[in-house]
Amino acid sequence: MFSKIEALGTSTGKILYNSHYQNILDLSVAKTMEIFKSSGVILFRGFGVTPKQMKDFSEQFSGKHIIDFTKVSIDSDKFVNFVDGGMDGLIPHCENSCFPFRPDVIWFCCTVPAEQEGETLFWDGVRVWEELSQESKQLFLSKQLKFSYKNVPVDILKGIIGSDANTIDDIKRRLDSFDGVSYEFNDDKTVSVEYTCSSVVKNKYNHQNAFANHFWVYQKKTEEAIFDDGSRASDEVADEIETIFDKLTENIPWEAGDLVMMDNSRFLHGRKAFTDNRRQVFTTLSNLKF
Repeated sequence: MFSKIEALGTSTGKILYNSHYQNILDLSVAKTMEIFKSSGVILFRGFGVTPKQMKDFSEQFSGKHIIDFTKVSIDSDKFVNFVDGGMDGLIPHCENSCFPFRPDVIWFCCTVPAEQEGETLFWDGVRVWEELSQESKQLFLSKQLKFSYKNVPVDILKGIIGSDANTIDDIKRRLDSFDGVSYEFNDDKTVSVEYTCSSVVKNKYNHQNAFANHFWVYQKKTEEAIFDDGSRASDEVADEIETIFDKLTENIPWEAGDLVMMDNSRFLHGRKAFTDNRRQVFTTLSNLKF
């Protein structure tokens, strides 16, 4: 099936190399899922994957794709997107973990790597959790994260929810199905939403605690309250987490045609800054059917 399987850095992730010029769409879904469940990250190399093939391949594993309204889409379904714009570095986060619409998997496809740097970075949330002090673990177990969104257009919510959201009542039923969500419909056809969730996630396949969340983005990029009681983490806790992230950083050294499948319930990801504006990396989000 694969000519060679290697470790991806020092992580549990794997690099799966193409054998005999296979089309990625011909790979065994069952065997691939077996590797994915144990590794959490797979880099498929040598398959020459295009953004369309990324979408087609992901459909073999997925029960549903999720629209990411924060990115620029390149397909009519709005499921395949450019990664975040700009060339700055991106700090550790799990995709859409600040929304109730968190996907199981984030898929990445690189068509043009940056000439220098620009690697996608990733962190194993299970290992991050294991490295935290008992005091910090207790803090994150005792408080929930809180995210607030004002005046979200109803049409955007319909797009995210998908084909089962044709009316306001459909949207309400979908929002009511999530734990930790409160909302208010406004007169201007927008919705204000509050979402509270644990920073500690039981990851999908081995059910271990994982520090897999959006905490670090809000800690570093805003001055807002992070926890549901209106507080923020102390400088000491922030310094501890930064040290752990620095210690556990892994990277994906992109080559053209690479595809990555990443467990979004376990792994955080980010990016090294770069200066080559030709870099092209695409992404799609999905929930698995296995």
